[in-house]
Amino acid sequence: MSTHHVTRAVPRRTHAGRGRTVGPPAAASALVVLLAACGGGGAGQEGEGEFNEGETSVVNPSDETGGTLRYGLAADFDSPDPGNTYYAFSWNFSRYYARTLLTYQEEPGEAGTELVPDMAEEMPESNDDSTEWTVRIKEGLTYEDGSPITAEDIKYAIARSNFGEQALPNGPKYFVDLLADSDGYEGPYAADDGDDPLEGFGGIETPDDHTLVFHLEEPFSEFPYVLIQPQTAPVPADADEGEQYQSRVVSSGPYKFAEDYRPGVGLNLERNEEWDSDTDDTRPALPDRVELEIGVEQNEIDQRLVNGDLDVDLAGVGVGPAMKGTLITDESRRPNVDNPQTSTLRYFNVNTVVEPLDDPACREAVMHAADRDALQRAWGGDTGGDIATQVMPPSLPGSDQSIDLYPSDDNTGDLDTAREKLEECGEPDGFSTTIGTRSDRPTDVSSAEALQQSLSRVGIETEIQQYPSDSYTNTQAGSPDFVHDNDLGLTVYGWAPDWASGYGFMSKILDGEAIQPAGNSNISELDDPEINDWFDEVQTIDDPDERSSIYTQIDERAMEQAAILPMVFERIVVYRPPHLTNAYYHAGYSMYDFMALGTTRE
Repeated sequence: MSTHHVTRAVPRRTHAGRGRTVGPPAAASALVVLLAACGGGGAGQEGEGEFNEGETSVVNPSDETGGTLRYGLAADFDSPDPGNTYYAFSWNFSRYYARTLLTYQEEPGEAGTELVPDMAEEMPESNDDSTEWTVRIKEGLTYEDGSPITAEDIKYAIARSNFGEQALPNGPKYFVDLLADSDGYEGPYAADDGDDPLEGFGGIETPDDHTLVFHLEEPFSEFPYVLIQPQTAPVPADADEGEQYQSRVVSSGPYKFAEDYRPGVGLNLERNEEWDSDTDDTRPALPDRVELEIGVEQNEIDQRLVNGDLDVDLAGVGVGPAMKGTLITDESRRPNVDNPQTSTLRYFNVNTVVEPLDDPACREAVMHAADRDALQRAWGGDTGGDIATQVMPPSLPGSDQSIDLYPSDDNTGDLDTAREKLEECGEPDGFSTTIGTRSDRPTDVSSAEALQQSLSRVGIETEIQQYPSDSYTNTQAGSPDFVHDNDLGLTVYGWAPDWASGYGFMSKILDGEAIQPAGNSNISELDDPEINDWFDEVQTIDDPDERSSIYTQIDERAMEQAAILPMVFERIVVYRPPHLTNAYYHAGYSMYDFMALGTTRE
């Protein structure tokens, strides 16, 4: 999932109308897990903790409710609409107001990638060949107005975000690829007034208000992972306004919009009194209110975090370069700093269509000329990430850390081989292209500058163009037409797995069938028949070891095609204010678990 990718607010007081000072009964079970997982720091004792403790343990565990949790964000959402987003931080944040069929377990470490029911009554059941999956949803689920949530609402939500030319542009389209019996279905927005917007959508059956049956074209043993996506959050059809639905999403979670979302300004949430904690084992819902300020410059966010004026940087990618060095070296601040190894790859897309990079040898010249040591330094050195020479992060099954097709002494580049590749592709004196990056991500810009300098050593001249994060993944880097028209041969990007497997990590950035006209994540536009066939094949394989072997082959083949220039497997430097409770790095979201967070500040 596109990165972008995280932190939270209470004295001992009772939330008005709830009559208690601890988490609600069902939510308390999530807190029991969190408190049991704690590796240090006493509840309510502000400031306790150790450097990087939050990578594997819950820091400052507490079940106290109340207060306001304050987030800051430098750019904006691609959309706060759960059905129209692909930023990891948005998937994480939307859980405040949008429940999904399944979710991740609320625990630090590897356990955080295990699936558990959310709206589902229990884990999905499949038929013998994994082409049919049945999910029953819990009784008593309601929206913020008290009306019941039905299976049909979930089916509608999936339809609006996946099917037809008018489908919401952001986010993955796994359901289009996987569901059977939907050929010719043009999506709910193509239906005439008065017609059933789901007519012709046979891929999902809803035999009653609490049952969904998913029919797949091919066996797919990893299908339950698709059901964690916010696209499965229910949407009442009569409230849907397409892309404008983002202004006031109808809540199914413990919080609701306090007022309309203001793009570029903010989004505030308040308690949803219709949320039934007895149906929700994963959301403690500790703060009374959640406030997000949008459009705050990154250095200001970092300073306000340290000063205690903000609780969490919503982007989840850690503090910027200016603050990073200060926090790492300041012994008084280090106990409040985490530096976890994430499952995020930071990389450059090397476009396979933009000339002259449509020639593989020209792409290989870029790979050989890149100064990986300089790129790592641009990401903050060892605390910023570990040098990557392949696509899949080390934590994923099938990741082979020995893949290194473009080696060089001291990781500074092999300029002689780069020049040979330029000769081979008919550009002996080099060529020019453009590097696209996000203007509000200082480290993105620094990495673009580092690559610019290293490529110039062999005559590859680049111009850096900067774009805002909120449109970058949809209308600039994520639009093949824009990429071609603006000669964006290279684009800075980051990617975290949609789920913890090679398919969940690589399919949307490497499969030719994933290329989209907008919101495109296969920005290199790699359309390699061998890779495409492997992705088709792996969906039908039950044995996880066999699947992992194929993922290794896909990774190596992608590197052979020089479509991805890896920089680092990212480490982030995250500051957790002393009043923040239940802070821990969640492997499923590659950032702090927003749902667990509370505060000891009013």
